[in-house]
Amino acid sequence: MSSTRTSPGSIRIIGVPLDLGAGHRGVDMGPSALRVTGLQRRIEALGHAVADWGDLETDVFETVQYGADERMRHAGPVLAVNARLASLVTETLSEGHFPLVIGGDHSLAIGSLAGSSAFVQAQDEHGAGRVGVIWIDAHADMNTPESTPSGNIHGMSLAISIGRGDPRFTDLGTPGAKVDPHHVAIVGVRDLDPIERDTLREAGVTVFTMREIDEIGMPTVMQQAIGVASDGTAGIHLQFDMDSIDPQTAPGTGTPVPGGLTYREAHLAMELLHDSANVIAADIVETNPALDVRNTTAELATQLVLSLLGKKIYGRSRRV
Repeated sequence: MSSTRTSPGSIRIIGVPLDLGAGHRGVDMGPSALRVTGLQRRIEALGHAVADWGDLETDVFETVQYGADERMRHAGPVLAVNARLASLVTETLSEGHFPLVIGGDHSLAIGSLAGSSAFVQAQDEHGAGRVGVIWIDAHADMNTPESTPSGNIHGMSLAISIGRGDPRFTDLGTPGAKVDPHHVAIVGVRDLDPIERDTLREAGVTVFTMREIDEIGMPTVMQQAIGVASDGTAGIHLQFDMDSIDPQTAPGTGTPVPGGLTYREAHLAMELLHDSANVIAADIVETNPALDVRNTTAELATQLVLSLLGKKIYGRSRRV
């Protein structure tokens, strides 16, 4: 099947100013913060054609209610945004463009992954097409309404994407799982709830904690993660949560956890993903300008996007 890769080509920026899935206000300003850094201009300088499609319409926090079930706070409006995003991601891929989704809280992954999954399955005449996922995050986002300590949907997005949780969300677009957990690799995790540990093992998700990165290094971790997400799939959908990076380097995020990725480890991960030539979509989430220092985190997010899309320090990158 044909698909968009991270070689020079057409990039479509899709902003999702969503904070209803998170526990802290301000992440809805993330797309604007990335644009302020000159995101489009700097991607174009790499040789890509870029179209910024603006922001999806989202509800304002002050005008919505939790609803009857506080185990999934703001479920209705979060689901509505994700339904719109799923359609737009499918459309973007179908037209031969690379969807670069900038958020916004990580609940947007529910719609984005549903969109890329629908595209991949439609391209496979037998209906068995799969998309692989590399999930770079301090957290696994594997809670369900039964296990969540907060009710925040951004902590459930991976669980929903592999078919666990509220059917309203798991059946978005098409019934059931959008991603096979055996094609998912989490990188950089360092804050897991006990139930999440059990669920990850049971589901068969591959997990690389910060200890693995410390022990075997980011190159080996990323090579193995790319292998998991590429084996038998049509391509990789990258999920990059800015809280994967140590908060001393990326302070502008709502759920910081000490001991995260260094500046160079994060860039190396993106450089290796570019070298793999197998990334078909990317979500960059959880940049919160209200918690940031002089837009430091948004600037870093833009730099990481540039590394993913081919910016090099010198010469030709090696293949993974």
